Amino acid sequence: MRTSARAEWDPLTDVMIHRPGIEMFFGLLEPYSFLYERAFSMDAAVYEHTTLEHALEEAGVRVHRLKRGAVQGAQDHPELVRRVRRAAVELVQFEAPRDLLPRVRKAFRENVGRLDPETLFNIFLLRPRVRLSERPGERVILPRVELEVPLANLLYLRDQQALGPNGFILGSMSKPQRRGEPLLTGSILTWMGAEILGRVRPPGTFEGGDFLPAGDFALLGLGDRTNHEGVRQILKMDLGFREVAVVHQPSHPLIPGDERDPMVDMHVDTYFNFAGEKIAVGLVSLLDRARVDRYRPSGRGYQLVGPPTTLSKFLKEKDFTVIPLTTLEQLSYSSNFLCLKDRKILAVDAERTTGPVLEGLARAARADPHRYGALLRQAQQDLKALRKEGNFFPHKPELYAAKVETIPLDLRELTGSYGGAHCMTCALNRAPGG
Repeated sequence: MRTSARAEWDPLTDVMIHRPGIEMFFGLLEPYSFLYERAFSMDAAVYEHTTLEHALEEAGVRVHRLKRGAVQGAQDHPELVRRVRRAAVELVQFEAPRDLLPRVRKAFRENVGRLDPETLFNIFLLRPRVRLSERPGERVILPRVELEVPLANLLYLRDQQALGPNGFILGSMSKPQRRGEPLLTGSILTWMGAEILGRVRPPGTFEGGDFLPAGDFALLGLGDRTNHEGVRQILKMDLGFREVAVVHQPSHPLIPGDERDPMVDMHVDTYFNFAGEKIAVGLVSLLDRARVDRYRPSGRGYQLVGPPTTLSKFLKEKDFTVIPLTTLEQLSYSSNFLCLKDRKILAVDAERTTGPVLEGLARAARADPHRYGALLRQAQQDLKALRKEGNFFPHKPELYAAKVETIPLDLRELTGSYGGAHCMTCALNRAPGG
């Protein structure tokens, strides 16, 4: 299949999603360690994900489910399945008494050829470790199964890769909780016939929320989730842009400099996004602080040109109008919308999300007032103003004036796992001029 994206506002024709399953249950047992923002109702979250899928289909986008892609790919690519089975043998760990362990490992190697694609998918999803023990005097082998960091964030299919005009850049995740994801998603994209431009390899890290194609140029984030080595590797690829703007993750002006919290703006798309050609949305205080280094093609790859600037100035130079967000709207995932086509977006209904966001911020401020007190006060002020004016994102007069059509979604539970509609979708193809 064709896999290309020249700009975020080109019509989205195909998208891949992953409906969360049992892996989310394990994430909810200890949300912080699994990189979730807060606890939430899994039942409601799965329902919200079905409404996201339905909204995409209603908008005319072909929706591909990750697990279905794995099963279909297994039917079409038996050699790739054999490679996956070999990887599964390495992934599943066994612990057993010394006289039992060789037999157990041998049995699994022999049995893995009988496992169906969905079972193989679940092995990569849950990453099981089997412990076997014997009780003295009893002819019983007692199995215990532990899971080696289930992929509880897999629903965020934006991050394992990024799509540009020349195909996919496969990523390398910054956090150990997510490092098993690109192997799974990369294999399935290959099965689907996606064009793969390149892969970021350790010690480089790169996550797709830090990449926004914009026609002649692209934004490439540098910070907590995408490091210098990851950026260096990407800039050696034939990306297909006349310019790449490397955006340094800004520190939040309302959080003291000695107490930075990179999760507040962990990816570029958590504080900025494109709603259409020459139309952007973002938190201006962060755009003003985000340093930009410009790179242009030179031989093989891209070379640094000119002095640094800020993201605000860079966008002004490119003639973009930026529709401003309040601090509370940014924290409520307003910039994490999905552009379906020029001036049509699928967005989090921020008003429904502000309640749990403010509750979490208030708890953080009680625990550490020095770090989060000013941020909480500003968010509370924003809430009063937004309620008075009645223009929570995406119901903003600036969007109406720019003729941006919006489809608001209630994702108040799903956003508890730390992301919105943009993070939850892997664009497979955008049709330029469509």
